[in-house]
Amino acid sequence: MTDVLLVLVGILIAMTIGAAVEYYRQLRRIQREYEKAKEVVEDIVLSFNRQLKREAERLEIVAYKVGANSSKGDRALKRAEEIEQQLHALEPKIGGVLEDREKMLAKLGEIDKKVRDAVASQKALTAQISDIEERARQFSTVPEKGVEAVIPIRREKALAPLTETELSVLEILALEGPKTAPEIKDRIKLSREHTARLMKKVYEEGYVERDTSKIPFKYHIKKEMEKLLKKTESET
Repeated sequence: MTDVLLVLVGILIAMTIGAAVEYYRQLRRIQREYEKAKEVVEDIVLSFNRQLKREAERLEIVAYKVGANSSKGDRALKRAEEIEQQLHALEPKIGGVLEDREKMLAKLGEIDKKVRDAVASQKALTAQISDIEERARQFSTVPEKGVEAVIPIRREKALAPLTETELSVLEILALEGPKTAPEIKDRIKLSREHTARLMKKVYEEGYVERDTSKIPFKYHIKKEMEKLLKKTESET
């Protein structure tokens, strides 16, 4: 019976040593893999913690059995003491791995914050660049600042060639004063492109002037055109 117990104790001791060696190898492997990625490290550490807890429970059972059978022989007690010493020797290494884990998590947190800040800065910079490009595109179409030279009204065209929409635009400018193309667009309910073409046409045909000192341009009806509209209204 004593031999059987000694064999069992020996087997348990060998299993414990093997488990301890395996745990140490896993610790080394976890330490190397943890440097690769945060998520992988966290999964490995959590898995290791669970395994360590299970093996700690197993070691408690083994220690209990060893203690219960220590009276059966001095060799079993000596082997148990050796195992305990080996486990104590592993404790500093385990503590070092856990400490490195905390430091690495803190560093990864700092890196995450820097990455978020960099992304936010990149978005802000992209918006600024887009704004600058839009301004540059608009200014590239502006020959010079200030009120552009007056194009004389082509009197032979006068009001006859005007469409109802163009005439409405001229009446709005005559009654309400200078306006930008977006403001005119909101009044006549046309698309931005259609309104832009319309304003370009009435400008090139000499019905309005435009102020290019600011973007968007502001359109003014010519004085003589304003008088012509008022005269037309009085006649009607």
